[in-house]
Amino acid sequence: MPEDNAQMKNAKPMKAKAEEAVAMEATEKPKAQKKSKAFDTNIDEQLLFGKYTYAEIVVNDLSLANYINLTPKSYPNIYGRTNKGMANIVERLMNKLMRGGTGHKVGGHVIRTEGQLQGKKLKVMHIVEDAFDIVAKNTKKNPLQVFINALERAAPIEDTTRVRYGGISYNVAVDISSIRRVNVAVNNLAFSAVIGAFKNRKTLADALANELILASNNDPNSYAIKKRVESERMARSAR
Repeated sequence: MPEDNAQMKNAKPMKAKAEEAVAMEATEKPKAQKKSKAFDTNIDEQLLFGKYTYAEIVVNDLSLANYINLTPKSYPNIYGRTNKGMANIVERLMNKLMRGGTGHKVGGHVIRTEGQLQGKKLKVMHIVEDAFDIVAKNTKKNPLQVFINALERAAPIEDTTRVRYGGISYNVAVDISSIRRVNVAVNNLAFSAVIGAFKNRKTLADALANELILASNNDPNSYAIKKRVESERMARSAR
């Protein structure tokens, strides 16, 4: 009998330990599952250039939201197989940089790049990546959000068109559609980078980064902001 009582006493602590172990396993399994799910989402997320997230980007101007495509892509390239309104907004900036100059005087200079970037998508992609790295280093912000802010501030609201009545031509103020606002803003941002790097020690990536930072802050020294203000001023005078 004393031996049986001793075995019963030893069995009780063993059962308690086994129950505690089962309870610990039950609590640890959900934590492990949560960690694995979070890890999977990080792997599946497409980061711009493998560095910058699309998830936190906000378009404050609702009239432009439908025409600013932020489909997550590491290296956006659709090979020209859709209209420009459906292309990723970063790719549209790249496409605007692939130009051969204007051939006429802009800002006191005749911009002739002799086609150094025409058709060179990979080269332009690296230039935009370097520019975004510079923006991230100088502003400590997501450069994609800085680019979107620059677009919103560089997009004009009004413009003028030429009307002819009875042999007399004059300008009339008109509103601009949302898609054209985006087109004008992207064009001015890209063109300002080309002007800033033309016959200058500054690289195209540095010039583009500087323009994006200035335009996102609505700085009057920005070329794109100057063009927007000029367009709206002419529209006001033509009313």
